[in-house]
Amino acid sequence: QVQLVESGGGLVQPGESSRLSCAAPTITFSIYTMGWYRQAPGKQRELVAAITGGGSTNYADSVKGRFTISRDNAKKTVHLQMNSLKSEDTAVYYCNADRVDFGQRITYWGQGTQVTVSS
Repeated sequence: QVQLVESGGGLVQPGESSRLSCAAPTITFSIYTMGWYRQAPGKQRELVAAITGGGSTNYADSVKGRFTISRDNAKKTVHLQMNSLKSEDTAVYYCNADRVDFGQRITYWGQGTQVTVSS
């Protein structure tokens, strides 16, 4: 059974930093693009950041320069370092593992972790 286990998050004040981690022990981690998505109340889930197995990254415009995604293929973990947090970053953050296998998309989701940015 595929498991993506997120940790981190919680309540932080505006301007502070927080780090999310996601462990994926049951998949062939290095062949997956790993991503972080978020969903705020009343809004659609959106991509925050993603990193390929080779380390190429992309970010939502709203987090560029503030968030950094990284991965450790040996430990099968992906991290999201979030700096200069804003109230609009408040959302449930989901870890995602994604790949295409012979034209078929294979994707897995974590259970989500709440990040609340508030004073």
